Amino acid sequence: MAIGSTVCKSELNIANIDTNYYETHEITIAKHPSETELRVMARLVAFIFNANERMIINQGVDNDDDPALWQKNYGGDVELWIDLAGVDEKRLRKACGRSEQVIVYLYNLGSATTWWKQNGGSYARFKNLSVRYINLEGIEKLFARTMRIQATITDGELSLNSELGDFQVIEEIWK
Repeated sequence: MAIGSTVCKSELNIANIDTNYYETHEITIAKHPSETELRVMARLVAFIFNANERMIINQGVDNDDDPALWQKNYGGDVELWIDLAGVDEKRLRKACGRSEQVIVYLYNLGSATTWWKQNGGSYARFKNLSVRYINLEGIEKLFARTMRIQATITDGELSLNSELGDFQVIEEIWK
């Protein structure tokens, strides 16, 4: 954990009706001083959409070698590599070579649209890459150092409920 990081603890009660996954996860996230509350919440949303017992949220902005989240099999091979926002081609090539599946979550519409227009065509060659947009505008209202969130996924739509409010997330698949 980096010096000056804020430790955030989350209890996520996940009910994914689409995949019949029902579990509670207790997650500790280190929020780097340069990281926004929006990005921390984006990591949590990406975790919720892909939750299972082997999904790990990594250190975040402190570690350039690892993705924001990943899932490894019991042999240590990467099954799922998840990154956030505008990833460069070198990093995507590395991710697609190391992992069975790669997902990039975009969450700021302006920069996401620009990034996709500039790179979408060249990324078509990565067969194991999925690019998804999630509108998280206003989700920061749910951020706290200690969070208890009820997450329900039905028909691809995520509903988040906490003592700080409610929030809806729809996942758009761009690739």
